[in-house]
Amino acid sequence: MVSALTGAIGSDEPTDRLQRHDIQDALRQQLSLQRRLCSALEEIADALPDNLNTQGALHVARLIGPTIRRAHAFEEETIFPLLTQHFSAHPDLRATLERLHFEHWEDESFADELADKLADYIRHRPSQNAEALGYMLRGFFEGLRRHIAFESEHVMPLLARIG
Repeated sequence: MVSALTGAIGSDEPTDRLQRHDIQDALRQQLSLQRRLCSALEEIADALPDNLNTQGALHVARLIGPTIRRAHAFEEETIFPLLTQHFSAHPDLRATLERLHFEHWEDESFADELADKLADYIRHRPSQNAEALGYMLRGFFEGLRRHIAFESEHVMPLLARIG
C-alpha cells in the first residue's frame, strides 16, 4: 500500500499542462490516490496497537498532508474554475463549490493533525493511546471517503458533460 502511494504522488502531470480532455482523467487519478490513502490509513487503524508496521505507518504519516493538499489544489485551481465557467447558470453550483472548499480546508487541517499524532504514536508508543489514534484515523478516512464519493457522483458527471 505504501509503495502505491509513493509512486502516485510523484507521477502526476503539472496541472497547468493539462488539456481539457485530460482533466477528467487527472481528477480520477487524484481520487484514486486518495482512496489508496484511505485504505492505507484503514490498514494502520486495523493493525493498532500490536501489529503496526512502524516504518510503513511513518511513511504514510509523511504522505497524508501532501497527498490531500495536492488533490485539493488541483480541484480548486483547475476543476472549480472550469465548472464555474461552464455551469455558472446552475443555481446550486456556487454553494456546492463553497461547501467543497470548506471541506478541503477542514480535511487539510485534520490531515496535518492526524499526521502529527500518527508520527507521535510511532515515536512514543508505550505512552500513547492506540484507541484514540484508531478513532482519529477512522474519522479521517471515513470522512474523506464520503467526500470522494460526492465528487465521483456529482463533479465527475459535470466534467463529462464539458467533454
